[in-house]
Amino acid sequence: MTAFRPKFITFDCYGTLTNFDMAGAARRVYSERLSPEAMVSFIEAFRGYRLDEVLGAWKPLVEVVHNSIERSCKRIGIQFKPEDAQLIYDEVPTWGPHADVPAGLVEVAKEIPLVILSNSMNNLIMSNVEKLGAPFHCVITAEEVGAYKPLMKGFEYMLDKLGCGPDDITHVSSSFRYDLMTAYDLGIKSKVWVNRGHEPANPFYGYTEIADIGGLAAAVGLAAPLSKAV
Repeated sequence: MTAFRPKFITFDCYGTLTNFDMAGAARRVYSERLSPEAMVSFIEAFRGYRLDEVLGAWKPLVEVVHNSIERSCKRIGIQFKPEDAQLIYDEVPTWGPHADVPAGLVEVAKEIPLVILSNSMNNLIMSNVEKLGAPFHCVITAEEVGAYKPLMKGFEYMLDKLGCGPDDITHVSSSFRYDLMTAYDLGIKSKVWVNRGHEPANPFYGYTEIADIGGLAAAVGLAAPLSKAV
């Protein structure tokens, strides 16, 4: 992919910018009730059910977490307690950025407006955004859209709100399943994958790979290339 300067750089927030520690939260709640082996299975189930829960009609994120934990408990064979799911959800606004994020964002924000499209709630996301250390042109939540990623509705809503098309933006995410596959299907050609180790590389979807947000300036043509295009 040839680097170009987009009109906007759009971001996934949780996992890409914010150190979204759902797995750690689950470990903190269930560590005394699960063996190490069972914990691995629980974390994997929780991850999968969260994705499944956002593919239907929109519901508040607290319900997504509640249902995912309840289904995970059933799968592993332990008692579900609603207060456990609430403890995990209540951690979300406390999470700050990955260490590389503030400086990397500030570098590109000087030249290009930044936008967030997040699977979050209106009353939840700003606590995380305020910790990122850079200005954002706008922040769009799944609650505002009425749909979660990876559904296309959020991306379409974002493009309409920005008054631009798929060729005008660079979308940045650490996830293929939630973001980059949908971006590909919508014709967003400029995509950046932040390799946080969440998922394996998938060159089919055409993106520039960076190790962290420090490599973003080069990916959008603001500095000498340091990352690899695939």
